[in-house]
Amino acid sequence: MTHFNWTPGIGDPTIGGWVTVALYLLASGSCWISAQKLGLEEVPRSNERRAWRAMSVLLLVLGIIKQLNLLTALTAAGRVLARNQGWYEQRQFVQLVFIAVAAMTCLIAAITLLLWARNSPIPTRIALMGTSVVLGFVLIRAVSFHQVDRFIGERVLSLRWNWILEMSGISLVLFASQWRQVVHSISRSVHVKIAREAMDRGRAALTRRGGVALVHRATP
Repeated sequence: MTHFNWTPGIGDPTIGGWVTVALYLLASGSCWISAQKLGLEEVPRSNERRAWRAMSVLLLVLGIIKQLNLLTALTAAGRVLARNQGWYEQRQFVQLVFIAVAAMTCLIAAITLLLWARNSPIPTRIALMGTSVVLGFVLIRAVSFHQVDRFIGERVLSLRWNWILEMSGISLVLFASQWRQVVHSISRSVHVKIAREAMDRGRAALTRRGGVALVHRATP
């Protein structure tokens, strides 16, 4: 009987690990703000707002999972299951199948989300793509496949591929969220300006009509 060998702790106590978690929190907060701003519209974009809220919650959960080392717990649980059921020696095949299924699932999910959000602004679609990439990376990393672990553990300019890939996806979501907020602010400003100009033109027209009426009344 194989025992479950895992204890709670900080998943990645390095500077890169803390920066990654900070990015998760920033992106999560930014997505939530985007959803809140969309909710201020007179005709709310309900689907788009729900998408931003879902991304916010997902990124928060992934950040917690990363820093509490919960992925290692999942890997340890899988190892215990494999040993107890007698297929530990064939685990590489199972891992490859899981990686393929995870990649296909994320690809299908990304295509589905893009079709669902096809009428949404470009920043929203970019954020959905970025979130799908991050989720796929986390799922594949959870498998703890030797070749994958070795690759993401290598360094480029003192940065591990693990950090580069994960931070890139999160940063893409954060950038898209900020872009969406800017677009929304500009759009609201333009709409407010147009509405004010329309009101001013209406008042001017009423004033002119009132002046013409007074002239007609004063004419004998």
